[in-house]
Amino acid sequence: MSQEPTTYTLFLFLALSHGVASQRIPDSSEDLHPLLQKMAEEIIDGSYLNALLDLIQFQSSHVWTADQSDRVLAYLDARHVPFTMSSLQAAMENHLEQRLHQPQKLLEDLRETDTQRFRTAMRCLLEDKKGRLDLKDTIIDLGEIRQQALQSPGVNRSLFLVTLERCFQVLTSLECVEILGRLLRASSGSFLQPDLTDRLPQDLREDAFKNLSAVFKDLYDQTSAHSQRAVYSWMTGILQTSSNATDDCVSWVSAEKLWILGRYMVHLPFEEIMKISPVEIGLFISYDNATKQLDTVYDISPELAQAFLERISSSNFSMRNTSTIHRLGLLVCFYDDLELLDAAVAQVLLHQMIKCSQLRGFQAGVQKLKANLLDIATENQTLNETLGSLSDAVVGLTYSQLESLSPEAVHGAISTLNQVSGWAKSQVIILSAKYLAHEKVLSFYNASQMGALLGGVSTQAFRSMDCRDLPQALRSTVAQHVSDLSPAQQQGVLSKMIEGGDPASGIVEIPGAFFKEVSLFDLRREPGFNPTVLKDKELRRSQALFLYELLLKTTGRPGELLSAGQLVKGVTCSHIDAMSADSFLAHFRYFENNLFLLSPYQVNCLAWKYWEVSRSSMPPFLLAVLPARYLASIPASQCVPFLISLGKSRLDSLVLDSHKKTSVLRRVQQCLDDSIADEYTVDIVGNLLCHLPATIIDRGISPRAWLPALHRLRDCPDLSPEQKAAVRCRLLEQYGLPQNWTAETTKDLGPFLVLFSADELSPIATKFPDMLQQTASKLAGTLPPREFLWAVFDSVRNSSDGSPSSDAIPGCHGVPAPSSDDVFKLAEANACWAPEDLLCIQEDTFIRNVELLGAVKGFSLPQLLALKEKAVQVWDTPSYWREHHIVSMGRIALALNESELEQLDLSSIDTVASLSQQTEWTPGQAKSILQGFLDDSGYSIQDLKSFHLVGLGATLCAMNITEIPLIKISEFRVVVARIGTLLCSTHVLAEFKRKAEVVFGDPTEWTSSVLQELGTIAAGLTKAELRMLNKDLMPYFQPSAIKCLPDEIFKELSAEQIACLGPENAAAVTHAQRQRLGTAQLQSLQRALDGAKAQPWQDAPASAVPTRTPASCSPPGAPISRGLGLGCLLLVLMAKPQWG
Repeated sequence: MSQEPTTYTLFLFLALSHGVASQRIPDSSEDLHPLLQKMAEEIIDGSYLNALLDLIQFQSSHVWTADQSDRVLAYLDARHVPFTMSSLQAAMENHLEQRLHQPQKLLEDLRETDTQRFRTAMRCLLEDKKGRLDLKDTIIDLGEIRQQALQSPGVNRSLFLVTLERCFQVLTSLECVEILGRLLRASSGSFLQPDLTDRLPQDLREDAFKNLSAVFKDLYDQTSAHSQRAVYSWMTGILQTSSNATDDCVSWVSAEKLWILGRYMVHLPFEEIMKISPVEIGLFISYDNATKQLDTVYDISPELAQAFLERISSSNFSMRNTSTIHRLGLLVCFYDDLELLDAAVAQVLLHQMIKCSQLRGFQAGVQKLKANLLDIATENQTLNETLGSLSDAVVGLTYSQLESLSPEAVHGAISTLNQVSGWAKSQVIILSAKYLAHEKVLSFYNASQMGALLGGVSTQAFRSMDCRDLPQALRSTVAQHVSDLSPAQQQGVLSKMIEGGDPASGIVEIPGAFFKEVSLFDLRREPGFNPTVLKDKELRRSQALFLYELLLKTTGRPGELLSAGQLVKGVTCSHIDAMSADSFLAHFRYFENNLFLLSPYQVNCLAWKYWEVSRSSMPPFLLAVLPARYLASIPASQCVPFLISLGKSRLDSLVLDSHKKTSVLRRVQQCLDDSIADEYTVDIVGNLLCHLPATIIDRGISPRAWLPALHRLRDCPDLSPEQKAAVRCRLLEQYGLPQNWTAETTKDLGPFLVLFSADELSPIATKFPDMLQQTASKLAGTLPPREFLWAVFDSVRNSSDGSPSSDAIPGCHGVPAPSSDDVFKLAEANACWAPEDLLCIQEDTFIRNVELLGAVKGFSLPQLLALKEKAVQVWDTPSYWREHHIVSMGRIALALNESELEQLDLSSIDTVASLSQQTEWTPGQAKSILQGFLDDSGYSIQDLKSFHLVGLGATLCAMNITEIPLIKISEFRVVVARIGTLLCSTHVLAEFKRKAEVVFGDPTEWTSSVLQELGTIAAGLTKAELRMLNKDLMPYFQPSAIKCLPDEIFKELSAEQIACLGPENAAAVTHAQRQRLGTAQLQSLQRALDGAKAQPWQDAPASAVPTRTPASCSPPGAPISRGLGLGCLLLVLMAKPQWG
């Protein structure tokens, strides 16, 4: 949500004088330049766009003198059209806003303007320099203005259409192509609808055609499949016209034309590829940029890839030559000439195949090819000898293969192993242990060598690092792989670093994502922070609250604090209220540019402040967070800016209460008149489309608006069941039943396949199984509808080469057990296997795929029990399982009963940390894990370190209330924030709260940062403590803490306290808590939900609606109303003093 740039309130090209034209010129027409006379005539006719273009044309070759304004006004007066500066300005502003908010009108104006003016407009659009229009008393920043105008909803579309229609008649084709390219890139390709390609010129010069083709290639991934096909047809139509081929047996496709097609080469028919002459394909593959091009054919099919490989092999290039293999790009992922392949060539192929993860689908085939090449590459050699030459195929090695490796082999291959992506956590554990067995101790040097393997280093090994090495490691390798480390590992690193040296310098040195793990206790001990060192650090809100308050005492410049990265999270309402009107308006852009970092409460505070100091220029989206009556007061004339502003925001983050969201959407619907009339309306509503009711989707989106609307609906994360049903109905109306869909339709509608039944998807599963499976792979980690999963399941099973025989397994005769291919392709659809199928899975298949199976969210308890039994069959009883076995289990471990959990070796906190990532343990299971760690590690509660507490995670909730007091305060205080994320019982939270009092003092002394740090621990407050809590602290409870407060305690909050909860915490109040409240408390809760001030008398009257009022002529640098500001942007969007 970008802030429109500050421009100047002026009648854009005449508001340069400091008054009306008091000095009259008798015969002004004789003294006024013809272009300015022409401009004045357009003003008289109300054609302000034409007038502006005349001015720009004048400015391109003339110098504006101080008396020009008086001369123009005198001319108008002589024509009996006298203007005062204010009336002229008001007329202009009105016109500008109309064109901004109705970009169709802009399109009409540009279509109707004469050739000279249109040429001026196009040249303005073409100008790339950051020019400034110098009109003596006023300077207009043209570069920023142009940039913002091109991003205005609908304006870009109008400019694109009119450029396509008229530009090629007035400018060179090269210039027009450059303009089209800029407009397309600004739209992310969304304008490229299939029908639009019919309007692309067919007679472009070769250089212009190549340039426009390059634009289409750059936007390929943002373009729909139908549009890709249409662009391909346009490109090949022109390319074939210029072809000299006359023989049908010889393709028109030459080396150069393949290069021009770029990624569109994947649309060539199989038959056409097979006709490409060996000479041309050989010439193409010899190009230096051929490899770069082939590296980007992410969506090529196996059939077409093998066709290209066949043609390349028909040229003079040997497919077993290392140089040729290096040139194949992603075609190497489909290499199939394995007969009598040399081990060295296999290793070269494997090295090139590291890029195959970028393919859109077909990964199962890639895995199979890698496995075959791996067998060839290691033929007649040991794995120890070849490890460093196997590239990322090593990911396919089993546990037994990895465990057979020598430490020396892992050490020698580390430069390959550390770059491989796709490692399973269990594999990394084995390899890192092998590497450290050779190195003996973890140092900065060998940590920097480990790269992707760092996640397998034990917490204890990190703790054993030399204190002098840690800061250096944190600044480099470890920081780059922080996302691979568990919370326990991170805490182990941090605690060691803070313990080991000067705490102040140590904390300041902690980089980026690591910094958010630093405790509030440690921050409070160190006053030596400044805004500069915080710019690149991730901050928890509690940290930001503390640091902002701390630095505010020493830094008098708000801009310095607000621009310090995530420090803006720490701004409170009192800070905002304390800002002067001028300071607030001058610094608002920092808030708006970081809106995603702000809490709903902070946004609400900003809205009230803006309303109080400058409601006439208030960003309309802020009205949505004020009480509903403010929203209802928006006049119809302000609907479009309101929709644009709100459409750029994330409504779910702005408005959390469902009832209030309904009122916001009701106002949106009123502005839209319950319909989406055309593509311009889609541009304007933006993200709001995801929230419009099903009735509008079903009946309110016009056919003209449907395609661009569908493009936006694809990216909506949480459509309601009613919305999904409406989308499904529209899709059936538009495209018919899935059995009639083309490949392009299926690809374009991929995200919507989950809306259809298994029967409806059956034809898709038959015709386009790869597309269905690609859609399923993108949904890994979510829970798609069961019907969709069954369609995917049937598709994979029907296309399977056949399951491995499981007859040798007792009770499995005739059971269709899963193969490795099946498990890999099915992803979440593995949840469709019957428990007996899973129990009959072959040992090798289970070992290779246990982590994939453990990640399936949809498995039921019987399925998990079957997989657990298979693990016992393969690895023996749990007492024999090692850390990598336990880590690989994922959700399967949930099937272990308490007795089996007690058998596990839980001496390592890293093993326990992997188990604690699961959130579905029963209290009995959690207690078994906790006790197992204490027994196996030999630690008592008193011995637990901070990283132990973090690694134990949710199992801490299984502690007895007599055990919690035994935790050392020195360890507890540095992990309060982590413990504050746990959803423990009230009694456990109450005990943690007592420990928090030792760290932070009596609850009456707690600050906003402390309350935020405590998280759910704050739900352990007693009735008396809660009643005594300062009402100004109520917004700083975490929503999770509000939900955890027992109903009988929550009802003890006063009406004043509840009114101060803020929108986010008010939305977290549960139904049961609400049921216990009295009338006054419920009224206060509603005020908090509405975003009202805590006290009714504090609310400003809503009658003064935020409409724009004409501003007086402002000096350079003065802010103006947004309506005018963005309107000015529109029509001086590309002005330039000189064409150069």
